[in-house]
Amino acid sequence: MGTEGADIRVIAGRYRLEARLGRGGMGVVWRATDQLLGRRVAVKEIAQDNSLSAEEARQQRDRTLREARAVAQLSHPHIIVVHDVVVDDERPYIVMELIEGGSLADRISAGGPVGAQDVARIGVALLSALNAAHAAGVLHRDIKPANVLMESGSDRVVLTDFGIAQVAGATTLTETGSFVGSPEYTAPERMSGSRTGPESDLWSLGALLCTALSGESPFRRDSLGGILHAVVFAEFSPPDQAAPLLPVVQGLLERDPERRLGATEAERMLRTFLDTGRTPQASQVPASPPSATDRQHGYTPTHRDLPSQQPPAAAPPRAGQSTRGMLVAALLVAAMAGAGVSAAALLMNGDDDGDGRPGSSAPHTPADTSSTAAHTSSSATSTTSPAARTSSGAPNTSTAPAPALTTAPSGYRVARDPAGFSFAVPDGFRRDSQGERVFYLSPGDTFRIGVKVTDPEPGGPLAVMRRAAAKGPDTNPGYRDGRVTETTQGGRPAALWEFTWNGFNATEGARHTYDLCWEEGGRMYDVWVSAPVGKVREAREYFDVAVDTFVRT
Repeated sequence: MGTEGADIRVIAGRYRLEARLGRGGMGVVWRATDQLLGRRVAVKEIAQDNSLSAEEARQQRDRTLREARAVAQLSHPHIIVVHDVVVDDERPYIVMELIEGGSLADRISAGGPVGAQDVARIGVALLSALNAAHAAGVLHRDIKPANVLMESGSDRVVLTDFGIAQVAGATTLTETGSFVGSPEYTAPERMSGSRTGPESDLWSLGALLCTALSGESPFRRDSLGGILHAVVFAEFSPPDQAAPLLPVVQGLLERDPERRLGATEAERMLRTFLDTGRTPQASQVPASPPSATDRQHGYTPTHRDLPSQQPPAAAPPRAGQSTRGMLVAALLVAAMAGAGVSAAALLMNGDDDGDGRPGSSAPHTPADTSSTAAHTSSSATSTTSPAARTSSGAPNTSTAPAPALTTAPSGYRVARDPAGFSFAVPDGFRRDSQGERVFYLSPGDTFRIGVKVTDPEPGGPLAVMRRAAAKGPDTNPGYRDGRVTETTQGGRPAALWEFTWNGFNATEGARHTYDLCWEEGGRMYDVWVSAPVGKVREAREYFDVAVDTFVRT
């Protein structure tokens, strides 16, 4: 039992709590003395909620023990050392090494932005710590400036507070629906609850580095709903102060965890900056052939047929993982956190339009609906007359259409279009014909699936797409990151064009487009999907399903 005097309290008959160092969501940290060994320590007293049931209180103690086990596995100069775990008066305490000095959050609060050299040094230390933790199967899951300690009188950076860490193979104590962590530093995929891995810690680190460089979290908003919207949907605009380390910050804050910068590469880039004053671009890692697991999770011809010397344009979403799932989870988090109607409304608006644009069930005007078509291949924008068009080579000997599509994946329906094709489109999408172009539009027109069927053009699909890409800046405001990749569709030559652009007005916001063009049966087919940049994972899913199920009729 603990004893308590006017100024001190002794727990477990050994540790004298002397002064409060700080308070967090999981409890109070005390400066203390280990009376048995005669050394200074830090003791974390886990907060107790008297309203908890006996089972809930047990789960809380289990969480504490799990934290201690997780950190006790690790031996690294940049990870806090755990000395002991004790239970006193049914309350758990964690005894750790005492770091003399404040947190990174304290430093930012007192002095504002941190210089790029110091931020790079902090990043290298934390990446080294995360590499060690991840190798041991330990995820931190709450990386933020308040959990990074800066030792006075040395350059030592220490990662602490593994209070919600998840050890591989251990039971997840948050599966009941409660959300743990700091939303401003929580990766988008964690919002869905469908995936948490080392990549999620790296996202958090990217947000931390950006915060240190600018003095403020890039995802800070006035409400929880606003924060969740910023993390999951809104376009990320890095602050000017992040420029020296921008390749690292942007790489770590890539929303797609499959494309996110890895810890080893990020550490290499930061070390190069420390040595040279310049941050290199990330190395391009050759793509590997698809594995059985890839195919099981929907690895499609769109990805499989990309040449091995170039990485896929985007990784396929895992089963059950989409922006739709992130939105639902974000709404639940907002509701559980008491954010109320305002947060829910904000996020609901995000699902309707992705960028705050008022939803509308009315069809676009021809100029607006062609915002995905005007950008597509020159088969969608060509002014060449039909008589002038010629085939790029010998026609495909197979002219018979494939069997009609009869089934669609869950959440989709079969669209048998009078223009002479069928494919799977998401439930709730409506058809809108615009001359040669046929659109299938989501509610609010956030997602636009377009199809155009024309005569073949000179040079075949690859030449068509390259000509279209050359006109990209003229047809798509703010055109950037465009690339054309030679691929195949159903064994036939094809070309994939991917790019980002600003949308046709400020209200529409930045968008990303996937566009595939191929020839079949003496005709040229062009299928594309356009969506807000914050919803590229869901857009990629729609694109892959459309292409993989497309059948001419």
